[in-house]
Amino acid sequence: MRTSVVVTFLALTGAAAGAWYMKVGRGVEVTTVSPTRGSAAEVVYATGVVEPQRWAKVISLQRKRIVDLCDCEGKPVKAGDVLAKLDDYEERAALAEMEARRNRIDLDTQRIKGLLERNAATQTAYDQSVTQLQEFDARIAAQKDRIADLQLRAPMDGVVLRRDGEIGEIAGTGANDVLFWVGQPRPLRVLADVNEEDIPRVRTGLKVLLRSEGFKDATLDATVGDITPKGDPATKTFRVYLNLPDATPLRIGMSVEANIVTREKGDALLVPAEAVIDNAVFVLDGETLRRAPIRTGIRGSRMIEVVSGVSETERIVSPARSDLRDGARARVAGAT
Repeated sequence: MRTSVVVTFLALTGAAAGAWYMKVGRGVEVTTVSPTRGSAAEVVYATGVVEPQRWAKVISLQRKRIVDLCDCEGKPVKAGDVLAKLDDYEERAALAEMEARRNRIDLDTQRIKGLLERNAATQTAYDQSVTQLQEFDARIAAQKDRIADLQLRAPMDGVVLRRDGEIGEIAGTGANDVLFWVGQPRPLRVLADVNEEDIPRVRTGLKVLLRSEGFKDATLDATVGDITPKGDPATKTFRVYLNLPDATPLRIGMSVEANIVTREKGDALLVPAEAVIDNAVFVLDGETLRRAPIRTGIRGSRMIEVVSGVSETERIVSPARSDLRDGARARVAGAT
Protein backbone atom coordinates (compact mmCIF):
# COMPACT_ATOMS: atom_id res chain seq x y z
CA MET A 1 0.00 0.00 0.00
CA ARG A 2 2.90 2.35 0.81
CA THR A 3 4.43 1.59 -2.57
CA SER A 4 1.14 2.50 -4.30
CA VAL A 5 0.96 5.81 -2.46
CA VAL A 6 4.54 6.65 -3.40
CA VAL A 7 3.92 5.81 -7.05
CA THR A 8 0.80 7.95 -7.09
CA PHE A 9 2.64 10.84 -5.44
CA LEU A 10 5.47 10.64 -7.94
CA ALA A 11 3.01 10.54 -10.83
CA LEU A 12 1.18 13.61 -9.58
CA THR A 13 4.46 15.41 -8.99
CA GLY A 14 5.64 14.57 -12.48
CA ALA A 15 2.36 15.73 -13.97
CA ALA A 16 2.54 18.98 -12.05
CA ALA A 17 6.13 19.52 -13.12
CA GLY A 18 5.20 18.83 -16.71
CA ALA A 19 2.27 21.23 -16.52
CA TRP A 20 4.49 23.87 -14.95
CA TYR A 21 7.04 23.43 -17.71
CA MET A 22 4.42 23.61 -20.42
CA LYS A 23 2.90 26.72 -18.86
CA VAL A 24 5.90 28.57 -17.44
CA GLY A 25 9.11 26.76 -18.14
CA ARG A 26 8.89 27.35 -21.89
CA GLY A 27 8.24 31.07 -21.33
CA VAL A 28 5.30 33.41 -21.81
CA GLU A 29 3.16 32.97 -24.88
CA VAL A 30 3.35 35.84 -27.40
CA THR A 31 2.46 36.63 -31.00
CA THR A 32 5.04 38.16 -33.30
CA VAL A 33 5.17 40.14 -36.55
CA SER A 34 7.91 41.50 -38.77
CA PRO A 35 8.29 45.21 -39.58
CA THR A 36 7.00 46.09 -43.05
CA ARG A 37 7.76 48.70 -45.67
CA GLY A 38 5.09 51.15 -46.79
CA SER A 39 3.91 54.74 -46.95
CA ALA A 40 3.49 56.67 -43.71
CA ALA A 41 1.39 59.78 -43.34
CA GLU A 42 0.84 62.16 -40.45
CA VAL A 43 -2.71 63.50 -40.50
CA VAL A 44 -4.90 66.01 -38.68
CA TYR A 45 -8.46 64.83 -38.12
CA ALA A 46 -11.41 67.15 -38.70
CA THR A 47 -15.14 67.02 -39.38
CA GLY A 48 -17.07 69.24 -41.74
CA VAL A 49 -20.05 69.88 -43.99
CA VAL A 50 -20.16 70.28 -47.78
CA GLU A 51 -21.33 73.68 -49.01
CA PRO A 52 -21.03 75.85 -52.15
CA GLN A 53 -18.19 78.34 -52.34
CA ARG A 54 -20.68 81.09 -53.26
CA TRP A 55 -24.09 81.04 -51.64
CA ALA A 56 -26.41 83.09 -49.44
CA LYS A 57 -29.35 82.64 -47.09
CA VAL A 58 -32.58 84.58 -47.63
CA ILE A 59 -34.29 85.60 -44.38
CA SER A 60 -37.25 87.88 -43.79
CA LEU A 61 -36.40 91.18 -42.08
CA GLN A 62 -39.94 91.41 -40.69
CA ARG A 63 -42.19 88.89 -39.01
CA LYS A 64 -45.05 88.62 -41.53
CA ARG A 65 -47.35 86.00 -43.04
CA ILE A 66 -46.26 84.41 -46.33
CA VAL A 67 -48.77 85.14 -49.12
CA ASP A 68 -46.85 83.83 -52.14
CA LEU A 69 -43.88 81.52 -52.84
CA CYS A 70 -42.11 80.72 -56.07
CA ASP A 71 -41.97 77.15 -57.34
CA CYS A 72 -38.24 77.47 -57.90
CA GLU A 73 -36.47 74.89 -55.71
CA GLY A 74 -33.63 73.42 -57.75
CA LYS A 75 -34.15 75.97 -60.54
CA PRO A 76 -31.87 78.81 -61.69
CA VAL A 77 -32.72 82.37 -60.71
CA LYS A 78 -31.29 85.81 -61.46
CA ALA A 79 -30.28 88.40 -58.89
CA GLY A 80 -33.36 90.41 -58.00
CA ASP A 81 -35.94 87.76 -58.92
CA VAL A 82 -38.86 87.65 -56.46
CA LEU A 83 -38.79 84.43 -54.44
CA ALA A 84 -41.57 85.14 -51.94
CA LYS A 85 -44.08 87.82 -50.99
CA LEU A 86 -45.15 88.64 -47.45
CA ASP A 87 -48.36 90.31 -46.32
CA ASP A 88 -47.99 94.10 -46.82
CA TYR A 89 -51.60 95.28 -46.25
CA GLU A 90 -50.82 97.31 -43.11
CA GLU A 91 -47.72 98.85 -44.64
CA ARG A 92 -49.56 99.96 -47.79
CA ALA A 93 -52.39 101.44 -45.73
CA ALA A 94 -49.85 103.40 -43.69
CA LEU A 95 -48.20 104.54 -46.93
CA ALA A 96 -51.53 105.80 -48.30
CA GLU A 97 -52.11 107.79 -45.11
CA MET A 98 -48.64 109.35 -45.30
CA GLU A 99 -49.10 110.29 -48.96
CA ALA A 100 -52.48 111.92 -48.20
CA ARG A 101 -51.03 114.00 -45.39
CA ARG A 102 -48.06 114.87 -47.55
CA ASN A 103 -50.38 116.15 -50.30
CA ARG A 104 -52.22 118.27 -47.74
CA ILE A 105 -48.96 119.77 -46.45
CA ASP A 106 -47.86 120.41 -50.03
CA LEU A 107 -51.03 122.40 -50.69
CA ASP A 108 -50.52 124.37 -47.48
CA THR A 109 -46.94 125.10 -48.52
CA GLN A 110 -48.01 126.41 -51.90
CA ARG A 111 -50.67 128.60 -50.26
CA ILE A 112 -48.22 130.02 -47.70
CA LYS A 113 -45.74 130.69 -50.48
CA GLY A 114 -48.35 132.77 -52.32
CA LEU A 115 -49.18 134.71 -49.18
CA LEU A 116 -45.47 135.28 -48.54
CA GLU A 117 -45.08 136.82 -52.00
CA ARG A 118 -47.84 139.30 -51.10
CA ASN A 119 -46.31 139.92 -47.66
CA ALA A 120 -49.37 138.30 -46.04
CA ALA A 121 -47.40 135.50 -44.35
CA THR A 122 -44.10 135.23 -42.51
CA GLN A 123 -40.96 133.49 -43.71
CA THR A 124 -41.01 131.37 -40.56
CA ALA A 125 -44.44 129.91 -41.38
CA TYR A 126 -43.26 129.06 -44.88
CA ASP A 127 -40.04 127.41 -43.62
CA GLN A 128 -41.98 125.30 -41.11
CA SER A 129 -44.31 124.09 -43.85
CA VAL A 130 -41.37 123.19 -46.11
CA THR A 131 -39.73 121.29 -43.26
CA GLN A 132 -42.90 119.26 -42.66
CA LEU A 133 -43.07 118.48 -46.37
CA GLN A 134 -39.46 117.20 -46.37
CA GLU A 135 -40.15 115.17 -43.23
CA PHE A 136 -43.07 113.38 -44.87
CA ASP A 137 -41.03 112.77 -48.02
CA ALA A 138 -38.45 110.94 -45.85
CA ARG A 139 -41.16 108.94 -44.06
CA ILE A 140 -42.72 107.91 -47.36
CA ALA A 141 -39.33 106.78 -48.73
CA ALA A 142 -38.67 104.71 -45.59
CA GLN A 143 -42.14 103.16 -45.78
CA LYS A 144 -41.61 102.20 -49.42
CA ASP A 145 -38.36 100.49 -48.39
CA ARG A 146 -40.25 98.52 -45.73
CA ILE A 147 -42.78 97.43 -48.32
CA ALA A 148 -39.98 96.45 -50.72
CA ASP A 149 -38.39 94.33 -47.99
CA LEU A 150 -41.60 92.26 -47.85
CA GLN A 151 -40.70 90.92 -51.28
CA LEU A 152 -37.84 88.45 -50.78
CA ARG A 153 -35.52 88.53 -53.80
CA ALA A 154 -32.62 86.41 -54.98
CA PRO A 155 -29.35 87.98 -53.73
CA MET A 156 -27.29 86.59 -56.63
CA ASP A 157 -27.40 84.60 -59.84
CA GLY A 158 -27.55 80.91 -59.02
CA VAL A 159 -29.81 78.02 -58.14
CA VAL A 160 -32.38 77.80 -55.37
CA LEU A 161 -30.67 75.05 -53.40
CA ARG A 162 -33.48 74.69 -50.88
CA ARG A 163 -36.82 76.29 -50.06
CA ASP A 164 -38.54 76.16 -46.67
CA GLY A 165 -41.90 77.53 -45.55
CA GLU A 166 -45.38 77.40 -47.03
CA ILE A 167 -48.04 79.96 -47.93
CA GLY A 168 -49.91 81.02 -44.80
CA GLU A 169 -47.01 80.43 -42.41
CA ILE A 170 -45.30 83.22 -40.49
CA ALA A 171 -41.84 84.12 -41.74
CA GLY A 172 -39.39 84.62 -38.88
CA THR A 173 -36.48 86.98 -38.42
CA GLY A 174 -34.02 84.65 -36.63
CA ALA A 175 -30.84 83.19 -38.09
CA ASN A 176 -32.47 79.73 -38.19
CA ASP A 177 -35.63 80.98 -39.95
CA VAL A 178 -34.13 80.73 -43.44
CA LEU A 179 -36.65 80.57 -46.27
CA PHE A 180 -34.28 80.13 -49.22
CA TRP A 181 -30.70 79.02 -49.87
CA VAL A 182 -29.42 80.45 -53.15
CA GLY A 183 -25.98 79.72 -54.58
CA GLN A 184 -23.82 78.19 -57.26
CA PRO A 185 -23.89 74.34 -57.21
CA ARG A 186 -20.24 74.29 -58.33
CA PRO A 187 -17.53 74.62 -57.12
CA LEU A 188 -18.03 73.03 -53.72
CA ARG A 189 -15.99 73.10 -50.53
CA VAL A 190 -15.99 71.58 -47.06
CA LEU A 191 -16.36 73.81 -44.03
CA ALA A 192 -14.30 71.89 -41.45
CA ASP A 193 -13.51 72.45 -37.77
CA VAL A 194 -9.93 71.75 -36.64
CA ASN A 195 -8.88 71.62 -32.98
CA GLU A 196 -6.67 74.47 -31.85
CA GLU A 197 -3.82 72.13 -30.87
CA ASP A 198 -3.67 70.81 -34.45
CA ILE A 199 -4.09 74.06 -36.39
CA PRO A 200 -0.35 74.99 -36.32
CA ARG A 201 0.33 71.97 -38.57
CA VAL A 202 -2.32 72.90 -41.14
CA ARG A 203 -1.39 75.14 -44.07
CA THR A 204 -2.82 76.06 -47.44
CA GLY A 205 -2.39 73.53 -50.24
CA LEU A 206 -2.15 70.37 -48.13
CA LYS A 207 -3.74 67.20 -49.45
CA VAL A 208 -6.91 66.02 -47.69
CA LEU A 209 -8.52 62.57 -47.67
CA LEU A 210 -12.28 62.59 -47.04
CA ARG A 211 -14.67 59.91 -45.84
CA SER A 212 -18.45 60.03 -46.23
CA GLU A 213 -21.07 57.52 -45.17
CA GLY A 214 -22.79 58.04 -48.51
CA PHE A 215 -19.68 57.02 -50.50
CA LYS A 216 -17.90 54.46 -48.33
CA ASP A 217 -15.94 52.85 -51.17
CA ALA A 218 -15.07 56.04 -53.05
CA THR A 219 -11.76 57.89 -52.93
CA LEU A 220 -12.61 61.47 -52.00
CA ASP A 221 -9.88 64.09 -52.27
CA ALA A 222 -9.67 67.77 -51.38
CA THR A 223 -7.07 70.44 -50.71
CA VAL A 224 -6.78 72.97 -47.91
CA GLY A 225 -7.97 76.37 -49.08
CA ASP A 226 -8.46 79.20 -46.60
CA ILE A 227 -7.91 79.12 -42.83
CA THR A 228 -9.89 81.49 -40.62
CA PRO A 229 -7.41 83.73 -38.74
CA LYS A 230 -9.53 83.79 -35.56
CA GLY A 231 -10.61 80.65 -33.73
CA ASP A 232 -13.70 80.00 -31.63
CA PRO A 233 -12.72 80.17 -27.93
CA ALA A 234 -15.91 78.36 -26.90
CA THR A 235 -15.36 75.22 -29.00
CA LYS A 236 -11.55 75.65 -29.23
CA THR A 237 -11.63 75.09 -32.99
CA PHE A 238 -10.55 76.92 -36.12
CA ARG A 239 -12.56 77.04 -39.32
CA VAL A 240 -10.77 75.57 -42.35
CA TYR A 241 -12.13 75.57 -45.91
CA LEU A 242 -11.31 72.48 -47.99
CA ASN A 243 -11.64 72.91 -51.75
CA LEU A 244 -13.31 70.03 -53.62
CA PRO A 245 -12.69 69.09 -57.28
CA ASP A 246 -15.52 69.71 -59.76
CA ALA A 247 -15.95 65.95 -60.28
CA THR A 248 -16.63 65.20 -56.60
CA PRO A 249 -19.73 63.06 -55.97
CA LEU A 250 -20.38 64.80 -52.64
CA ARG A 251 -23.57 66.82 -52.35
CA ILE A 252 -24.37 70.04 -50.55
CA GLY A 253 -25.17 69.46 -46.89
CA MET A 254 -23.35 66.11 -46.55
CA SER A 255 -21.19 65.61 -43.46
CA VAL A 256 -17.67 64.25 -43.95
CA GLU A 257 -14.64 63.22 -41.95
CA ALA A 258 -11.39 64.79 -43.13
CA ASN A 259 -7.80 63.62 -42.72
CA ILE A 260 -5.48 66.49 -43.55
CA VAL A 261 -2.10 65.02 -44.57
CA THR A 262 0.51 67.23 -42.91
CA ARG A 263 3.50 64.97 -43.61
CA GLU A 264 4.00 61.97 -45.90
CA LYS A 265 6.90 59.56 -46.42
CA GLY A 266 7.30 56.60 -48.78
CA ASP A 267 9.18 53.35 -48.17
CA ALA A 268 9.04 53.76 -44.40
CA LEU A 269 9.71 50.94 -41.92
CA LEU A 270 6.44 50.38 -40.07
CA VAL A 271 5.42 48.44 -36.97
CA PRO A 272 1.96 48.10 -35.41
CA ALA A 273 1.15 50.84 -32.91
CA GLU A 274 0.13 48.18 -30.37
CA ALA A 275 3.69 46.78 -30.44
CA VAL A 276 5.23 49.98 -29.06
CA ILE A 277 5.37 50.72 -25.31
CA ASP A 278 7.37 53.70 -24.02
CA ASN A 279 9.21 54.09 -27.35
CA ALA A 280 10.43 50.49 -27.27
CA VAL A 281 9.49 47.09 -28.70
CA PHE A 282 10.20 43.51 -27.57
CA VAL A 283 12.19 41.43 -30.04
CA LEU A 284 12.04 37.62 -29.83
CA ASP A 285 15.58 36.22 -30.21
CA GLY A 286 15.08 32.46 -30.27
CA GLU A 287 13.27 31.87 -26.97
CA THR A 288 14.38 35.07 -25.24
CA LEU A 289 12.77 38.51 -25.22
CA ARG A 290 14.95 41.56 -25.80
CA ARG A 291 13.67 45.06 -25.14
CA ALA A 292 14.78 47.27 -28.02
CA PRO A 293 14.44 51.08 -27.69
CA ILE A 294 13.42 52.65 -31.00
CA ARG A 295 13.32 56.11 -32.51
CA THR A 296 9.95 56.78 -34.06
CA GLY A 297 8.90 59.07 -36.88
CA ILE A 298 5.37 59.47 -38.18
CA ARG A 299 2.76 58.07 -35.82
CA GLY A 300 -0.57 56.84 -37.13
CA SER A 301 -3.55 55.28 -35.43
CA ARG A 302 -2.58 51.75 -36.58
CA MET A 303 1.07 51.91 -37.64
CA ILE A 304 4.17 53.77 -36.45
CA GLU A 305 7.27 54.59 -38.47
CA VAL A 306 10.53 53.25 -36.97
CA VAL A 307 13.57 55.36 -37.83
CA SER A 308 16.07 53.20 -35.96
CA GLY A 309 16.20 50.38 -33.40
CA VAL A 310 14.93 47.33 -35.32
CA SER A 311 15.38 45.78 -38.75
CA GLU A 312 12.98 44.13 -41.21
CA THR A 313 14.29 40.65 -40.41
CA GLU A 314 13.54 40.75 -36.68
CA ARG A 315 10.42 39.37 -35.06
CA ILE A 316 8.74 41.77 -32.67
CA VAL A 317 6.01 41.05 -30.16
CA SER A 318 2.61 42.45 -31.12
CA PRO A 319 0.63 43.32 -29.17
CA ALA A 320 3.12 44.20 -26.46
CA ARG A 321 2.12 43.72 -22.81
CA SER A 322 3.13 45.39 -19.58
CA ASP A 323 4.08 42.02 -18.01
CA LEU A 324 6.87 41.35 -20.54
CA ARG A 325 10.43 41.66 -19.24
CA ASP A 326 13.80 42.02 -20.90
CA GLY A 327 15.58 38.65 -20.95
CA ALA A 328 12.48 36.59 -20.14
CA ARG A 329 11.77 33.30 -21.89
CA ALA A 330 8.98 33.38 -24.44
CA ARG A 331 7.41 31.22 -27.11
CA VAL A 332 5.24 31.99 -30.13
CA ALA A 333 1.58 31.25 -29.55
CA GLY A 334 0.59 27.86 -30.94
CA ALA A 335 4.20 26.59 -31.20
CA THR A 336 4.94 23.11 -29.79
